[in-house]
Amino acid sequence: MEATVWSLLPPLVMIVLVLLTRKVLLSLGAGIIVGALMVESFNIIGTAERIWNTFQHLFYMEGDWDIWSLQLVAFLLLLGILIAFLTATGGAGAFGNWAVGRIKTRKGSQYTTGLLGLGIFIDDYFNSLTIGQVSRPVTDRQNVSRAKLAYLIDSTSAPVTVLTPISSWGAYIIGIIASIIATHELANMGALEAFIQMIPYNFYAIAAILLVFLVIYFKLDFGPMKKHEKRAQETGELIDPNNTDVPGDLKGGVIENTGGKVYHLLIPILVLLITTVTSMIVTGVQASEGEATLVSIFANTDVNLSLVLGGTISVVVAMLFYSVQQGEKTNFFLVTWEGIKAMLPAVYILVLAWMIVSIIEAIGTDQYLVGLVEGADLNAAYLPLIIFLVAGIMAFATGTSWGTFGLMLPIAGSMAVALDPGLLIPALAAVLAGSVFGDHCSPISDTSVLSSTGAGSNHLDHVITQIPYAVMAALSATLGYLALALTSSVFVGLILTIIVLVGLVLLLKQILK
Repeated sequence: MEATVWSLLPPLVMIVLVLLTRKVLLSLGAGIIVGALMVESFNIIGTAERIWNTFQHLFYMEGDWDIWSLQLVAFLLLLGILIAFLTATGGAGAFGNWAVGRIKTRKGSQYTTGLLGLGIFIDDYFNSLTIGQVSRPVTDRQNVSRAKLAYLIDSTSAPVTVLTPISSWGAYIIGIIASIIATHELANMGALEAFIQMIPYNFYAIAAILLVFLVIYFKLDFGPMKKHEKRAQETGELIDPNNTDVPGDLKGGVIENTGGKVYHLLIPILVLLITTVTSMIVTGVQASEGEATLVSIFANTDVNLSLVLGGTISVVVAMLFYSVQQGEKTNFFLVTWEGIKAMLPAVYILVLAWMIVSIIEAIGTDQYLVGLVEGADLNAAYLPLIIFLVAGIMAFATGTSWGTFGLMLPIAGSMAVALDPGLLIPALAAVLAGSVFGDHCSPISDTSVLSSTGAGSNHLDHVITQIPYAVMAALSATLGYLALALTSSVFVGLILTIIVLVGLVLLLKQILK
């Protein structure tokens, strides 16, 4: 059953259960069990061992600790502690009061979030988690639902980083492109040059970013998002009262200091930003062979180590602020524990998402989808369109855009060179576009999990409310790639993508009146 149509069963079971039960942990667990049963040919003991080993190997395998996974979990817990101390110092409340006097509209609070998303482009994890901490006090005061905030964060994290060569995503992609160029002996093209040429062909990422600002301007709340926004504006309830399992939200027990100042929030956040970026540069320079360039720095940087360093120092700063404050205060250890507890839902979801990704890889879901592309009899002109759709399905099913990049970019490169070398750039760009689209729709995407965490939104609420917007951007991109196939013009394809997107927004706005 490996690498066959049956390999689609575990992700399908998970998706169906998510929709029927709205219980993410239950659905992820069921998908893991079904997948493990299939991998082990329904041997119960083997299945139990597979599940345990999959969990264990996330953190420890063959005598070595998986530092990458441990660091990301550690950063999430540090972020929870930071949130707790920013609340306890009164810094978050003071910043909210300060922002209300300057950002006086719901639109303004959302534009602020979107612009921050464009500005913090070095890494999607860093983007998702940091912007949430800065924006949440502002959007909360304007009664913007947490689901809407999560959408704004998610749609300006991966789409921005995938378009930026000076980012962890850009560096990773450029490295893969370099191997494709070397394999096919394309001496007339450099990897960085190819990445830059791919930017205007990435129709989905461009459409997703543009849609964020169109949604804000036209107040386009439809589908499940409309219910969340209506409730937030009418009752002030930013989270669905029936789905209160929210990562990053303190459940009580922390007393907010009445003497809090704006700098009690801003300085720890700035320390987090500066320390993390500095560490990314330093680790990137140290790991670069030969002369360090911006691209080599971000290709070799240790993102998770940088996040842990930034998180640790910012937590220490917030603790120091709290320790010198006067007035009634909560016990230090209680504040810390409340912060950790607030992040446990995100950790549980992330760990189970990693496990089902491993199970899906073992059963060959990605290989099956790749085989469909390789075995298809394609008209060369339609290659970018087909690749966009397949990459979207693969990223949705596997929950990983980076994994999809690693599998699909070399295959798209080989097919383009064999069919029509002129399609190499658009075919590679279509992989990136489809991967981000699938990532936006997948409940097991780590970027979506962290966007929910940064926004303080119920994870499933975020995924369900974001899908209609992602599909709208993807439909526009699909027609753009169709136009590209018919005209061979990136200008025509990109302009049609934008025209269709704007047209859909205006049409929906009229329908919803």
